[in-house]
Amino acid sequence: MNPIVIIIIVLALVLIALLVAFFLFGRGETRFKFDIGGGAPRASGGSDMSKEGGFKSRLFGLGIFSGSIIAALLAKLWTMQLVSAGEYSQQAESNRSRTISTSAPRGRILDRNGVELVNNRASLTVVAKSDVAGDAIEMKLVGNLIGMPEMAVKRKIEDATGGAQSLRPIAVDVSRRVVAFIDEHQYVFRGISVEERTQRHYPQGSLAAHVLGYTGTVSSEQLKKSGTQDDDAKISYASGDVVGQAGVEYEYENVLQGVKGEQKVYVDAAGNVLSYSSSVQPRSGSDVVLTLDANIQRAAEESLAKRIKKLREMGRTDCHAGCAIAMDVTNGEILAMASAPTYSPNVFVGGISSEDWKSLSSDESHYPLMNRAIAGQYPSASTIKPLSAFAALNYGIANTGSTYYCSGYWTGFGKGFGQYCWKHSGHGSVNIQSGITYSCDVVFYEIGKGFFYSKEPEGLQKTYKRWGLGKKTGIDLPSESAGRVPTPEWKWKYFSSSSEDARTWQGGDTTNLVIGQGDLLVTPLQMLCAYAGISLDGTIYRPHVLRYVKSPIGDGSVVKYKPEVERKVTEKRAYMDEIHRGLKGVIYEESEAQTEHFTNLSVTVAGKTGSAQTSKSQPTGWFIAYAPYDDPKYVVASVIEYGGYGSEGAMYVVRDILGQIYNQPDTATSVDSSGVQ
Repeated sequence: MNPIVIIIIVLALVLIALLVAFFLFGRGETRFKFDIGGGAPRASGGSDMSKEGGFKSRLFGLGIFSGSIIAALLAKLWTMQLVSAGEYSQQAESNRSRTISTSAPRGRILDRNGVELVNNRASLTVVAKSDVAGDAIEMKLVGNLIGMPEMAVKRKIEDATGGAQSLRPIAVDVSRRVVAFIDEHQYVFRGISVEERTQRHYPQGSLAAHVLGYTGTVSSEQLKKSGTQDDDAKISYASGDVVGQAGVEYEYENVLQGVKGEQKVYVDAAGNVLSYSSSVQPRSGSDVVLTLDANIQRAAEESLAKRIKKLREMGRTDCHAGCAIAMDVTNGEILAMASAPTYSPNVFVGGISSEDWKSLSSDESHYPLMNRAIAGQYPSASTIKPLSAFAALNYGIANTGSTYYCSGYWTGFGKGFGQYCWKHSGHGSVNIQSGITYSCDVVFYEIGKGFFYSKEPEGLQKTYKRWGLGKKTGIDLPSESAGRVPTPEWKWKYFSSSSEDARTWQGGDTTNLVIGQGDLLVTPLQMLCAYAGISLDGTIYRPHVLRYVKSPIGDGSVVKYKPEVERKVTEKRAYMDEIHRGLKGVIYEESEAQTEHFTNLSVTVAGKTGSAQTSKSQPTGWFIAYAPYDDPKYVVASVIEYGGYGSEGAMYVVRDILGQIYNQPDTATSVDSSGVQ
């Protein structure tokens, strides 16, 4: 009914009520007084208290009262109809309409050559109206059809995270048989239908899983942070939204996440949808192009898996994990980043089961979700020796002409504190260059002793930090570790519950540190960047996996990553040449068997082995190399946990990656058993 008509009726009823009240209760006390002394009656006070006068005054008061009420009601009517008309219309409209959001497809993720690493696929999804939750028969029938318990169906239908009027997904990726059956029996499944929706898809399986990451339902923490950013790229999430949870999917969520669509519907008082109105189509997220090369990535993963399997067959039963990285030293582009064991991100699509999550997060599975390339922390072993040499040369502990004698056993701190070189028979006379080439520990024990008694006892630590150790590289991936460069202060605090002698920095701490053992922890990416810097005489670019974000129109880009120099380390030319020659010697002089694997490459290579002692039966092996030696372009690193010496495992992985880069596979069959550290 029209609001004006209602108000007029209300006013009339109020006025009638007032009139009735007046005539029923309006006559009060007598209007005359009598003089006891006798005589004729007279009006008191000289007032006109006649019947006609009283009635007029009461009627006048009634008119004022009624007019006030009518005026107030008319004023309210005026504000409702004119002043607040828009507001009340909006409220009325909201009471009869609802807006349902529709999810948008996420952007694709491509490798540098356009190979799809992540896309979206069509998925046939059984959906239900909310009122189906009250129909036990329909729930049981659809449950039997798709092979789901009735209570599970009920829980899914009662889940209103997508909105009260939204259709509730019951099952995804259903078969054509299910679709046909529901279509043919609509009279039975009145509230059930099938929609074609999209699901995240990783067409290359587990390839680059640790870089790509995975998606999942938005967490409560993400919901709290939702829409709180001050920038224009903020995204507001609703419960039930699918968002990036790891890797590139997480790091570039603002780019990959599309803009939701909206469907306006009209509902009755019970919230049932009566009809559909206007809609806004969802807009898919932007495509992201990575620096990865799918072919190099595949070569890295396959070589890593093959080498780990081979080492286990050789009796290295603790060997289960490792990693490999390849980077362009001239701009920081990551060409490959492999971590083993790995997983398939497809297992997270549609929600991961508790059994699968437990398996992926357990020690028995060796933590396949962990990206060891950026989060793994290991003693660097002998790969640190070039940096130790820089420290010795810069702080005057040694010079380019310094020589040392290695007998295989060093007693620089006294016979009671002797330490072996990895080569127990000794290297004889060595210098800085040959000390790096043959990885002679005695050379570096002497350097460590020099620092321990010098005026700059923390010169090693300062040098390591100058080259980026103990700090995150800043790669555009989540969960990077910072590593650790131990100092006397750190040791004193870290071992606070130990005795004073155990907490105090000793000479052995320095000799351990100088050869990359003891409490030093680095990530493979940190060491890769340090060697990239050595190859370019001190210039280190920040590593990154984003190449550019594709434009939604055409083949252009809207965001392009600009290479950034992360740090620049200045070293004297003579010192740098000494280190370069030492690293080249590792490849072509250290071991004939090792050399054979690189002489069949058309470019000259420089690199370093490393074998970090562990609590297990075998050391963790390292190998890092850069090429071409005269004009560096690539740096490659590999680490294999508990796989033995670097020349026994990690070296082969590095060689296979270089073989893919230069299209020159390794044809050598020699096996290095020299035990080079």
